[in-house]
Amino acid sequence: QLQLVESGGGLVQPGGSLRLSCALSGFTLDNYAIGWFRQAPGKEREGVSCISSGGSSTRYADSVKGRFTIARDDAKTTIYLQMNSLKPEDTAVYYCAARHRFKGFSCLALYDYWGQGTQVTVSS
Repeated sequence: QLQLVESGGGLVQPGGSLRLSCALSGFTLDNYAIGWFRQAPGKEREGVSCISSGGSSTRYADSVKGRFTIARDDAKTTIYLQMNSLKPEDTAVYYCAARHRFKGFSCLALYDYWGQGTQVTVSS
């Protein structure tokens, strides 16, 4: 059974940091690109960052470049999203998702498997 479970969300002050984790089970990481997406109330889901199936390519939304970093730990089958210099506009539910490599590498929300999401709130 393919499963993704996010964790690490919470309440943080502007300028603070959080690290989100996406634990995968049933996946072979080399066969899947993994993406982080977010959805704020009243807004569409948007791609935040993604990493290719081999781990050699990463992409970031312009709004998070220089502040967020995506990384993978193959031994733990876990993908991380390190978020620094957080802003109130980063407040959203964050999701991780998996897309098979045969479908090509993309940061658009055309992924096949999704986690349940974790809430990130940036507020003073």
